[in-house]
Amino acid sequence: MNVFLIIILTTVIGIYFLNIVVNILNVRHINAEIPDEFKGYYDAKKYFISQEYLKDNTKLEIITQSIVTPIIIILILKGGFNMADRFVRSLHLGLVPTGLIFVGIFMAAYQLLMIPFSVYRNFVIEEKYGFNRTTKKIFTMDILKTFLLIAGIGGIILSAVLWFFDTIGSTAWIYCWGSVTLFQIFLVLIAPVVIMPLFNKFTPLDEGGLKAAIENYVKLQGFKINGIFKMDGSRRTTKTNAFFTGLGKYRRIVLFDTLIKKHTIEELVSILAHEIGHYKKMHLLKSGIISIAMNGLMFYLLSMLINNTGLFEAFRMEKTSTYAGLIFFGFLYRPIDMLFTVFRNIISRRHEYIADIYSIKSYGKPQAMIEALKKLSVENLSNLTPHPLKVFLEYSHPPVLDRIRAIQEIYSHKKEATD
Repeated sequence: MNVFLIIILTTVIGIYFLNIVVNILNVRHINAEIPDEFKGYYDAKKYFISQEYLKDNTKLEIITQSIVTPIIIILILKGGFNMADRFVRSLHLGLVPTGLIFVGIFMAAYQLLMIPFSVYRNFVIEEKYGFNRTTKKIFTMDILKTFLLIAGIGGIILSAVLWFFDTIGSTAWIYCWGSVTLFQIFLVLIAPVVIMPLFNKFTPLDEGGLKAAIENYVKLQGFKINGIFKMDGSRRTTKTNAFFTGLGKYRRIVLFDTLIKKHTIEELVSILAHEIGHYKKMHLLKSGIISIAMNGLMFYLLSMLINNTGLFEAFRMEKTSTYAGLIFFGFLYRPIDMLFTVFRNIISRRHEYIADIYSIKSYGKPQAMIEALKKLSVENLSNLTPHPLKVFLEYSHPPVLDRIRAIQEIYSHKKEATD
């Protein structure tokens, strides 16, 4: 049997069963007793509801994977990729248009396949637990906008990659790496003013105590921003969030309108102080450098395998092509990507602790940060007791109880030092 086929099938099936096991362990790790830190925030009924929310989402994830995985295996074993290749070649278009259509067929098929699961998540699960505010019109428009963005942005990147690999030769991976890096930076710059407004309305934060408190804090920290905005997150969900977007002088503070309604000024400033901590400690830059390095490795490995005949035989292909090689390489690269994701998550979780420390030291209100974390968890029905393996493999943030206890430990040591 083809060695590439063995590796790919082992990877696809292995990752499927790993995800199933991890999700089952995560659900079984539920503790019926409310943690001491959340007594008074959760009553028994609402805590039970949060656990049911986890179970419902886990069931949906398992069902989704159990449908998608066999489809992928059938496509591989029955020559589905070759049938698509025959079709796009019959159009007799140029290399880049042929590649765009070939990749587009599978991207569109995947997006369409995911729609029923997304509908169920939004209009059944999220609705059941009181989160969903998305109308059918907004949901449909979001899908269309997302599809057009993927097609437009992805089409530009894919066109460049195809052209480089088919015209430059052995050093094409370097050009791809550099071009994709520059394009990603460009997207980060334009996202706040071009892409994000396609989905949400951003309005300057009203004058008042909150805006004054934020402006005073960022001024004391010497942190320049291009504005403080409120986002109409309530159009789609009752969940709460806040984030920074943009780079340099284009940086913006964005608060969900739902967040503003449910938190005190001190809690909101604490949350933003945490985000500023990421900037001050150069976490975003470090994460960006790691991501760029990983992309470089990916393109280098891609250059070694993109036209490997054995790889094409594994997918029952009659002819080789750069565009098909990109998809097939993705199957081989998936285990490496998983390892990198675990590595990134380890670093990210460490960064979250550091940003928490920055928040409580720079703003000086540790209890406000703890209150904010508790409220965010309760409002979003977060899982308070995830399984350690789930955290290790998938969590970019530490579990909320670990963050709260870390803050309490630092605060208690500070109090002891001043007593």
